[in-house]
Amino acid sequence: MLEDLLSGAWQSVVFGVVGVGLMAAGFGLVDLLTPGRLRDLIWVDRNANAGLLLAANQLGIAGIVFTAILTSYSDFGKGLASTVVFGLVGLAIMALAFVVLDLLTPGKLGEVICSPEPHPAARVSAATHFGAALIVCACIA
Repeated sequence: MLEDLLSGAWQSVVFGVVGVGLMAAGFGLVDLLTPGRLRDLIWVDRNANAGLLLAANQLGIAGIVFTAILTSYSDFGKGLASTVVFGLVGLAIMALAFVVLDLLTPGKLGEVICSPEPHPAARVSAATHFGAALIVCACIA
């Protein structure tokens, strides 16, 4: 009983570290897709557009990690590997969705996201990011 509890706690720590790592990669992805430094846009300039896009990205990644863990293999190693793989696939799909949306819309989406004025395109972009993550979640389940 105690051994199972300790094993479960250890696995939670490992999955948690992987999840936080994937969320950090999501931050890097949004930073790469938008001009300027994301941390300055959100925390210094208080840019609502950039904040909304990052929030959707982080929730999307968390949803993918959650789904991957919930449906995980009974073997810890396979479950961890599938979480990493689906997390990376999710990041790639979200980046693709951003690029496709940018191609389908006028102007440069990254510049719109960095605009200090709230812009409806930020909501659309955030929904696209989160929607892409939901698609990956469905593929896992």
